[in-house]
Amino acid sequence: MIEDQTADSEFVGENALRPQSLTEFIGQEVVREQLITVLSAAQAQQRAADHILFSGPPGLGKTTLAMIVANETGARLRITSGPSIQHGGDMAAILASLAEGEVLFIDEIHRLSRPVEEMLYLAMEDRRIDIVIGKGPGATAVPLELPPFTLVGATTKSGALPAPLRDRFGFTAHMDFYDESELAQIIRQSAMRLSVAIDDAAVELIAKRGRGTPRVANRLLARARDLAVVEKAGKIGLDSAERAMKLFGIDALGLDRMDLLVLNTLSSLLPGQAMGLKTLANQIGESSETVEDAIEPYLLRCGLIIRSSRGRQLSDLGRQHLGL
Repeated sequence: MIEDQTADSEFVGENALRPQSLTEFIGQEVVREQLITVLSAAQAQQRAADHILFSGPPGLGKTTLAMIVANETGARLRITSGPSIQHGGDMAAILASLAEGEVLFIDEIHRLSRPVEEMLYLAMEDRRIDIVIGKGPGATAVPLELPPFTLVGATTKSGALPAPLRDRFGFTAHMDFYDESELAQIIRQSAMRLSVAIDDAAVELIAKRGRGTPRVANRLLARARDLAVVEKAGKIGLDSAERAMKLFGIDALGLDRMDLLVLNTLSSLLPGQAMGLKTLANQIGESSETVEDAIEPYLLRCGLIIRSSRGRQLSDLGRQHLGL
């Protein structure tokens, strides 16, 4: 599945909160400065920007930066994802339809199949793909030249990308969690776009519970806004923000029900015991991928769990947080 978006398109929903340019983008200062250099050089030389890979945990702005790349270059953006491209023919159809200078964004690029990856090698390096016509001994490969384009990939598992594909990206950026001051700026920016008044104390509270992730912080802001609307309050104050966090099960560290379920599951282990990823996932009723990619990174960052070759364990901090 491919979604087309032009550089001047108006987004709705979550996209309405996304910054549209690098000057509006908050946080990730090193990545932002590097990206400014890469895009500025391409524009000065009147060429398509180098292929770009963004890696890091979910919700840190990888998709937003892909949209900004298209906006900054004035190019049309094509959006797809690794799981939706099952066969080499699907990838060939996408690449063959690209116009000069377009930006192709592939989310979860680490989940591409091997035939699709191999097709990308030629497309990224030589701007060419081979179209196979016919079957069996009589099949022939017809080369198809591609116009200059920019591939932007996003992955939560850069280590899962094969080296030949990873090496073909001209610029690779790893995105880190945001600090509370950066999240506070993002919350204020989002509140302005939502036309919501909010106290500084409420901003700080949401930033502390935002898990270092803009997507989470914006979601918490939206829930606090909902409560303020229901209570017919003119703005989001500290009290209403605290009530919203309690209502939606967000604790002082920003942990939600699933995070606490993981901690409580690990708390049942005897001293010295560890629990494997699959066992833990089965215990809480989630997939191993969800536990590893969406839940564990923040728990590890907070020092609440320990991950080793033997499995997962609850740390001393984790036990203290549970009041054990």
